Amino acid sequence: MSRVLEVNIDRVVLRGIDSSDRKAMIEGLEAELTRILADPRSGGQKIQSSRTPVLKLGRIPLERGAAGGRKFGSGLARAIARGVKP
Repeated sequence: MSRVLEVNIDRVVLRGIDSSDRKAMIEGLEAELTRILADPRSGGQKIQSSRTPVLKLGRIPLERGAAGGRKFGSGLARAIARGVKP
């Protein structure tokens, strides 16, 4: 039986990312969160409904361009997954 999981991220505050790289960053974030939450080994399916008002993730390396934006988004997704407790 498949489950439907809805993830709402109200706001992401980023300093130092060029607005032209934002779309690629969002694509990377969405793709990696989808992968993490769908993988039973990641524990993402055990996350319960909760509200996390602020999740400080620290520094994540940022390279310029669309590839760098996607890589940054993927790193952001992994940091979010680590920060949300199952």
